[in-house]
Amino acid sequence: MVKEAKKEPIELTVEQKLKTLFQLQTMLSKIDEIKTLRGELPLEVQDLEDEIAGLSTRIDKIKAEVDELKTGIAGKRVEIETAKSSVEKYKSQQDNVRNNREYDFLTKEIEFQSLEIELCEKRIKEFSADKEEKETEVVKNEQALDERKKDLEQKKSELDEIISETKLEEEKLRDKAKDLETKIEPRLLQSFKRIRKNSRNGLGVVYVQRDACGGCFNKIPPQRQLDIRSRKKVIVCEYCGRIMIDPELAGIEIEQKVEEVAAPAKRSIRRKTAE
Repeated sequence: MVKEAKKEPIELTVEQKLKTLFQLQTMLSKIDEIKTLRGELPLEVQDLEDEIAGLSTRIDKIKAEVDELKTGIAGKRVEIETAKSSVEKYKSQQDNVRNNREYDFLTKEIEFQSLEIELCEKRIKEFSADKEEKETEVVKNEQALDERKKDLEQKKSELDEIISETKLEEEKLRDKAKDLETKIEPRLLQSFKRIRKNSRNGLGVVYVQRDACGGCFNKIPPQRQLDIRSRKKVIVCEYCGRIMIDPELAGIEIEQKVEEVAAPAKRSIRRKTAE
């Protein structure tokens, strides 16, 4: 059985290429409209997620600092108890000293331990104040975290609703766009995508409007307009770089200017009056 030879892909004419490009532009513009409908919601959701992650990290860090302060307070209390025991021990030893030298030594130790107790009590007050301040900060951050979580839930709900409404339409448009892309030669498609990316409104192909580029609205010389209408080559705007096509190819009806024809002025007939 003789195998049939594979058919070579049909080379599109310049007119067909331009028409396909405009169709692709139309599909992509509709997808852009859907994205615009979502507005800033995706960015707002991302910002809220980042803020929630930051608040959670901050709360965990503050709680760890609170735990350190609690440990520090407990340690100082142990030191106070130890110092008090030492004071009691030195006081009892003072009753059994053999000379003034031993008595003075014990007195100095008692004074030293008493100072240690005062210092520990001072540190406990400082640690307690810091702990209270940080615990208050934790409460504020947890309240802010709860509010952000509620905001995130609301924004996600709004975004999911919009996505669910437009998902099917967007998928269809993307499938059509992919199908059109296969019909366009890679170099031209790449150029179109680059132009579209650099364009603020996402338009890579525009049609001529009132003798001007439909993208930047700069006037187009008459000869260049003839070249565009001839559809023999791809023409780009010398100002904005967009690919230009004639309105008819884009399926746009040209509004013809209707010139008002001035009605002939009526001549006043002077009647000759009889003398």
